[in-house]
Amino acid sequence: MDTGASAPRDIIDLSAPPPPAGSGADAPAQARTGASESDLPPEEIARITDDVIAALKSVHDPEIPSDIYELGLIYQVDLEADGVLKVEMTLTAPGCPVAGEMPGWVKDACERVEGVSRADISLTFDPPWTPERMSDEARLTLNML
Repeated sequence: MDTGASAPRDIIDLSAPPPPAGSGADAPAQARTGASESDLPPEEIARITDDVIAALKSVHDPEIPSDIYELGLIYQVDLEADGVLKVEMTLTAPGCPVAGEMPGWVKDACERVEGVSRADISLTFDPPWTPERMSDEARLTLNML
């Protein structure tokens, strides 16, 4: 994404690399915010971050008993100054039966968050998803610990 000429934005970056094996991390990525040049106070950024993560956790792959956040399917989330939330995500496999529906589920969930005016969801398979992106919670749910 080009950020050079665009409006200032707050960034909720969920694309951190997966924690090393045995690290005991509870989530597939750490939520980090960069509030440079923002009109939103840090408390509001923190609230939106928490609410977006909760919204993402409300979306489940119907074939896997875990939410998309804990599965590590969310690569990056950007909150722009105008309240547009841009979500880059993947699926467990390109041939996923809900590939056409899941981005809509994510969009609907994110647009319910107060402070988000619109959610734009993009699907990518680069890098491809691997089970290493899953949190310990997802591994426990799927009996993979």
